[in-house]
Amino acid sequence: MAAILLGMTLSVLDGSIVNLALPDITRDFGASPSAAVWVVNAYQLATLGLLLPCAHLGDRLGYKRVYLVGLAVFFIASIGCAVSHSLVMLSVFRALQGLGAAGMMSVNSALVRLTYPVDMLGRALAINSVVVAAGSVAGPSIAALVLSLASWPWLFFLQLPFGMAVWWLGRRALPSNAAASGGPPLSPLDVALNMALFVLMFLGADMLGARRGESPAAGGSLLPAVAMLAGAVVVAWVYLRRQVREATPLFPVDLLRIPVFALSMCTSVCAFAAQTLAFVTLPFLLLEGQGRSHFEAGMLITAWPAAIVVAAPIAGRLIHRVPGGLLGGIGQGVLALGLALVAMLHGTPPAWDIAWRLVLCGIGFGLFQSPNNHTIVTSAPLRRAGAASGMLGTARLTGQSLGAVLLGIIFSVWGVHDAGPTIALSLAAAMSAASACFSLLRLRG
Repeated sequence: MAAILLGMTLSVLDGSIVNLALPDITRDFGASPSAAVWVVNAYQLATLGLLLPCAHLGDRLGYKRVYLVGLAVFFIASIGCAVSHSLVMLSVFRALQGLGAAGMMSVNSALVRLTYPVDMLGRALAINSVVVAAGSVAGPSIAALVLSLASWPWLFFLQLPFGMAVWWLGRRALPSNAAASGGPPLSPLDVALNMALFVLMFLGADMLGARRGESPAAGGSLLPAVAMLAGAVVVAWVYLRRQVREATPLFPVDLLRIPVFALSMCTSVCAFAAQTLAFVTLPFLLLEGQGRSHFEAGMLITAWPAAIVVAAPIAGRLIHRVPGGLLGGIGQGVLALGLALVAMLHGTPPAWDIAWRLVLCGIGFGLFQSPNNHTIVTSAPLRRAGAASGMLGTARLTGQSLGAVLLGIIFSVWGVHDAGPTIALSLAAAMSAASACFSLLRLRG
């Protein structure tokens, strides 16, 4: 448990603490802010594009082996980031960190399935959700503390003792599984197509999101973003046609033929799209629309993940008593209600009037996440636990990219100062309601 949770904490924190250091990195290397953003993008692209290949290797070579190799790559890359003397060098090592994080994240849930007894698996996934939420809350605070005392390379140096501890614990305690025998080796073409699909989708969504708040005439054409998203559709068509012919496909279309698995994936994608729409819209609403300070806005937004920390353990205890489809449907229904109530805010309401609505959102998300993850993990055959684990992260990142695309369109048309935030939050509520419907459909089976 310690090895799994510490490794997850390491990867979650690394994904969030660097954002606060971007101004310092930009100044030290004399780079432009748009170039410095690649310090973040390189990590995200590598993680997103390599989650499924690493999960596939976990099924074939063993989850413990892939996890420890990923951790070793992450550890070495952290040293490289800390001693980088140019923005290009830092971005390359950040991509290598993303590869290591993909190795750890892709098999995390599969290792959880092998570690805990069946009747405690729901609680285990709830603990994971709590760790992710707590890491998301703590990341900016830890980064602020470190940067107030030392320079940005120490953000990476301080990860090294934790990496060594996780490596030592992992070698001693993580369970081994029988590696799959037979079958074709991992195809380099399939890996390239998988990476191209998610990279094009991410970059297209990022370019579209970067133009939020601009009119079409203000910042050039949307054509490059649309072209990348169209390219992602073409690559997906070619890639999935190849995958349907495989017995153990890299992109697990075999698992998507299981109705409860497919519905759980739809539930997850819609839920994370709703969360992304809300999380990116809330700063504009609170800072620009209501004129609040950064500190007050940050404290208000923290109410959401703080509520997840409270609700997730409760959901974990209910998993074996209440059907996952019902529990997930209730959670997403509560989230849809909370988002709709936030969208109905006008003027400058008191802080408590915003906070309780965001707490409602966090409770709903916390009730949904663990049961949904439990269904995804357990509905797959044990020999495909790695693929199911990889799809957990893929669903999350796909939903976040979808949310960014929708938000970019909304803010480009309606702006961030007028009706844009209200429309975005209303759409987030609708996406959450759709997620609730997908979840409730699982009750039929």
